[in-house]
Amino acid sequence: MEQIVGKQSIQFQRAAHILSAASVVGKKEGDGPLGKYFDKVGEEDGLFGCTSWEEAESNLQKEAVTLALEKAELEKWQLRMIYAGDLLAQTIASSFGIMGFHTPIYGLYGACSTMGEALSLSAMAVAGGYAPYVAAVTSSHFGSAEKEFRFPLGYGNQRPLSATWTVTGSGACILGTKGGKARIAGITTGKIVDYGFKDSLNMGACMAPAACDTIYQNLMDFNRLPEDYDKIITGDLGEVGQRILFDLMKEKGFDIEKQHMDCGIEIFDQNTQDTHAGGSGCGCAAVTFAAYILPKIEKGEWKRILFVPTGALLSKVSFNEGKSVPGIAQAVIIEHC
Repeated sequence: MEQIVGKQSIQFQRAAHILSAASVVGKKEGDGPLGKYFDKVGEEDGLFGCTSWEEAESNLQKEAVTLALEKAELEKWQLRMIYAGDLLAQTIASSFGIMGFHTPIYGLYGACSTMGEALSLSAMAVAGGYAPYVAAVTSSHFGSAEKEFRFPLGYGNQRPLSATWTVTGSGACILGTKGGKARIAGITTGKIVDYGFKDSLNMGACMAPAACDTIYQNLMDFNRLPEDYDKIITGDLGEVGQRILFDLMKEKGFDIEKQHMDCGIEIFDQNTQDTHAGGSGCGCAAVTFAAYILPKIEKGEWKRILFVPTGALLSKVSFNEGKSVPGIAQAVIIEHC
């Protein structure tokens, strides 16, 4: 069977199975609407017993992968490779978090779309026969991300209503050749899309065009309609980006409002948690998928979904040099089996 589909997609001849998933989050995430679904919730200070935000984020990844391995009833030596990523410079949360597993690692950066990238590459490795077991893991931390991209927490800057709240959390999945109740049937790799937006505190607007581009290409490549998916789930567009996505998709002739769900909207309560437009960060899509979305597929409540984590490709250097904020979105087709 031909596996290359359309312009940007792959339909796997041997779909990779998702054997397990685990999620570790901070207290704010635990207090949100999805709190009861997470495997582990941290304490108020967000340090998880560590001395810095960055060390805490590394610990999140370590715990998420460890829990996922336990659920899959596997030992760390059975992993052929790990695909890991985060938001920090040189992906240090992943480097220090995964180091102790002594497993070959590919460090990834797709901003908040990184879990889609990690699942895509993991699925290719397993489906291609290059690995019997692979881990995909991403993380983010409110404290480390604010320090990396915006202002130190002690500065107390005002956040506009378009801003999203970086999720403190890590989600990990273990993929294998067989044995799971969910499988990755295909992927659509996203392109970098730049509409020239420069507002780093309105990332939903920056990422929505990329989400539209990837979702539209997936529908074209697989000759599908939105209703062929039980859900089309973006990563962290938030309230602002969701509205823009709906408008852009309608311009292309598709109405996805009935199928659409956004992890950034689901993870926090906008009315009680003061998170403005919603959640964001590499951990946002990862923990929502691991804790809430995957179980629904495994139970057969959803037969097929399109999981589309979205990312804003900026750094403090590009922002300070006045560059725009391009977006990217990585789509993963996940089916019940």
